[in-house]
Amino acid sequence: MSTNVITQVIGKRSLGSVARIAGALYLLTILTGIFSAGYVSGRLVVNGDAAATAANILAHRGLLQLAFAVYLIEMACQVAITALFYDLLKPAGRSVSLVAAFLGLTGCIIKTLSHLFFIAPLLILGGAHYLSVFSAEHLQALALLFLRVNDHGAAIALVFFGFSALLTGYLIIRSSFLPRILGVLSVFGGLGWLTFLYQPLGYHLFPYIAAFGLLGAASLILWLLVFGVNEQRWKEQASAALSPDHVPH
Repeated sequence: MSTNVITQVIGKRSLGSVARIAGALYLLTILTGIFSAGYVSGRLVVNGDAAATAANILAHRGLLQLAFAVYLIEMACQVAITALFYDLLKPAGRSVSLVAAFLGLTGCIIKTLSHLFFIAPLLILGGAHYLSVFSAEHLQALALLFLRVNDHGAAIALVFFGFSALLTGYLIIRSSFLPRILGVLSVFGGLGWLTFLYQPLGYHLFPYIAAFGLLGAASLILWLLVFGVNEQRWKEQASAALSPDHVPH
């Protein structure tokens, strides 16, 4: 494909618009995650107390259903972000960008499936006749167990998001159209999420990891929303990547 064709293809869209859409979706992903995992789970789940957790769920059924819907919105945004980031970063390394996208999508799939356990307590505690073979204590324990499984599933997803963030940071550092400091922050954020390879360590360090991760995410979101990407340099790097003398990465 010639440089002229590349320029024509890129000219059909505004890279600035794509970057700003990615930034807006990234912001929405963070806000929905904070609402569902932070506010709702923090309000309903009482660690180690199955009876109190069950009582909270039964008293706030609508809130749990809302949180589940918000979770799905979060995952839809995450999938869209993954696709947009692949498109934006492929001039810096198409193969690496593709791997980062697949890792991110794997994390999305795992986290989405884990959310089935988040909504399961509504079924377990719903009073269905076929559940009468279980005692109330058993049902309450099962409800809390499923919520814990949801948490651990999300932690597994964080590992894949961590690997994806590492590669994304590498691509940003290699790129000529985004500030390298954003890539450095992404790399360190990815390393933080990789602590969940050993979940006790990840949970222990989570407040610090989350704070640093939010700093990196907020920086990238702000840059994408306000400045987007340097379109001229993006086109130059995209053209260079397709030149016959270019060695693919």
